[in-house]
Amino acid sequence: MKSDRLLSLLLLLQTRGLVPASELAERLDVSVRTIYRDVESLSAAGVPVYAERGRHGGIALLPGYRTDVTGLTADESRALFVLAADGAHAALGLDEALGSALRKVMAALPAPHRPAAELTSRRILVDPDRWMSGPRADVDLDVLNRGVFADRRLTLAYRSSGAPAPKTYTVDPYGLVVKAGVWYLVADHEAEPRLFRADRVHRAELLDEPVRRRPGVELADVWDLLRSRVERRPADITVTARVHRDRYDRFLRLHGDRLTAPAPPHPAEEWTTVELAFAELGELRPLLAMGASLEVLAPPDARAYVADVARETAALYRATGSGVQSRPT
Repeated sequence: MKSDRLLSLLLLLQTRGLVPASELAERLDVSVRTIYRDVESLSAAGVPVYAERGRHGGIALLPGYRTDVTGLTADESRALFVLAADGAHAALGLDEALGSALRKVMAALPAPHRPAAELTSRRILVDPDRWMSGPRADVDLDVLNRGVFADRRLTLAYRSSGAPAPKTYTVDPYGLVVKAGVWYLVADHEAEPRLFRADRVHRAELLDEPVRRRPGVELADVWDLLRSRVERRPADITVTARVHRDRYDRFLRLHGDRLTAPAPPHPAEEWTTVELAFAELGELRPLLAMGASLEVLAPPDARAYVADVARETAALYRATGSGVQSRPT
């Protein structure tokens, strides 16, 4: 374990430069005292590593020092070939680079590990898209990508969900994130974190101005904040419902993210009672997809709303005549 940790410490210093001992301890899940002992071990082995004291100090390698590490383990070799589907690399124009990199890695692997790595690439496939997500709009990440890596501001013509037309935003990008096959630009707008879906960007322009990120803030920090805002939607309405056991698995796939707490079905019970969280009554409409397998029990206004929508739908299909019927709102 210590040899693996020393190698990880060496690679971190080689790629990051001067790193605070506290950060190294957090990354390697050890104490700061252990980090300093590891530094002494590296130094004793001939690695030119040193510590700088003070507020802005840390641990670093002498400038220009590099090490060539090729001693990959069997599991490390396999892990390199479990990659996301090609879509992410293609969107960034890195398909050919990925193929070339993997060929080079394969050539550098210890001979005994090559068959397992090659087999892994044929037996494991990661598809980031959700089931039945439908066709996606074409996304041009070129200008967004250049803004991210050139550390320059961007002007976007962006259409928010439900907006009739695009609005113009000048943003300071932190980076790009792909989630469930959808690309997002994470950026500050007027010093406030914002999330922009790449497929809603009608036009992007790279400005000559340098990016104005908030000091000490990284992409991962902003993404965690924005993701928590999306996932922790305001839940002003708590709905009690019951779900038939024969359709409970389907209910979890469709509406499991609405559950306020786990509610595993009892094998002897025909119905399972659940609690769901909603921001407004209109969000209850998708529950009708469960048909008679789900019944809203409370509160009364939620039950009445679902009943009204069900009656409107039934009335639409009972209507007769050759003309096109008006759709209720």
